[in-house]
Amino acid sequence: MRDAGCGMRDAGSHSPARAWADCKDELVRIDPDPDGSEFGMLSQYLDYQRETMLSKTGGLTRVQLAQKHSPSELTLAGLLYHLSLVEEDWLEVRFAGLPAREPWGSVDWDADPNWEFRTAAHLAPEQLQSRYREACNRSRHVVSNAAGLDQPSARTLRDGRHFSLRWVLQHLIEETARHAGHADFLREAIDGTVGE
Repeated sequence: MRDAGCGMRDAGSHSPARAWADCKDELVRIDPDPDGSEFGMLSQYLDYQRETMLSKTGGLTRVQLAQKHSPSELTLAGLLYHLSLVEEDWLEVRFAGLPAREPWGSVDWDADPNWEFRTAAHLAPEQLQSRYREACNRSRHVVSNAAGLDQPSARTLRDGRHFSLRWVLQHLIEETARHAGHADFLREAIDGTVGE
């Protein structure tokens, strides 16, 4: 376990929501409880990946967050803003059936499918981190109000099928972890920082 300033704790002694409440303004990653319930493990693994993304983008300037590394067009700013959209779109909009928040609701995604990646470079690091933290908190709220892992989504996938809370949590773990891997390489290229 790696702790970044909120005191040593493990998943067995604190729930992910409790640890988040204790350390909401600090970077802390808590190893998922190997004896936890399915719901607990899914939530804990997702929170672990979320905190990984925040740690990979912490302490950098706007210029550093917007830095591209050939041949990729990805930036840490773009990844973090994209994951804010992912959290809000999948859990609030598609799963819970809520309207899209701004700025996403006003974007012409057909005309500019990479809008969040392109515009992230214009946002301050604090704005990017804050938006992602808020999106994660709103996602946690949706999850905490769900009837259970089998609850179907309010909206359907492109093929017309509904998905379960279990499915979307696994999807968010996969997408966040994949982008955390991208962030590993980008952060190392920016300032040499390596590690989890």
